[in-house]
Amino acid sequence: MMLDALKSEVLEANLELVRRGLVLSTFGNASGIDREQGLVAIKPSGVPYSDLTADDMVVSDLDGKVVGGKLKPSSDLDTHLELYRAFAEIGGVVHTHSEFATAWAQAGREIPAYGTTHADYFHGPVPVTAELGDDEVGNDYVLNTGKAIVRRFEGLDPVALPGVLVAGHAPFAWGKSAMEAAYHAVVLESIARMAYYTATLNPDCRGISQALLDRHHFRKHGVKATYGQGS
Repeated sequence: MMLDALKSEVLEANLELVRRGLVLSTFGNASGIDREQGLVAIKPSGVPYSDLTADDMVVSDLDGKVVGGKLKPSSDLDTHLELYRAFAEIGGVVHTHSEFATAWAQAGREIPAYGTTHADYFHGPVPVTAELGDDEVGNDYVLNTGKAIVRRFEGLDPVALPGVLVAGHAPFAWGKSAMEAAYHAVVLESIARMAYYTATLNPDCRGISQALLDRHHFRKHGVKATYGQGS
């Protein structure tokens, strides 16, 4: 039953990407993990979103062995698995090719913390990975994409920075669940769009101060968070 619930949530996370306009055709994928069982549910490869059902979600273990489902898993499975292995705090991963976040990734530029909307969700610039080398592209490319993300997060907190831009490629986002990962993907695209307009209007913009960044981020996150109705 737990896997049924996970597959249903992963389906909804994938459909949320469509509802929010973050994917075209069969681009993108969302996954979720059952940490107790060490099993990951992910969108099948190349299946139109309109045709997806919860039973179509493919289940694998953390080594990539498919243990449930009749279809092939997303071609990005190994990247998702690498993130789950490296970031014990996360329960869901989303990959899109959303327009503005992908533009920053293709430019190889991190997204600066230009304002408080950014600070509400990302405690600092949205990181961008280093470019993969030819050997990394030619051998285990999808796994090496995950490794590049993990390397970029050395010394960074994946909870405080719930997403990344893969240089020359596109964004990944994550969260405590598949649905939260989808939410962060939506936020990341919005931040990327606003940052593009900000940089266009004022190329010399230096972004907000550390004090303002901290003030807005920690009102929503951490033990002293004040935003919302609490428990």
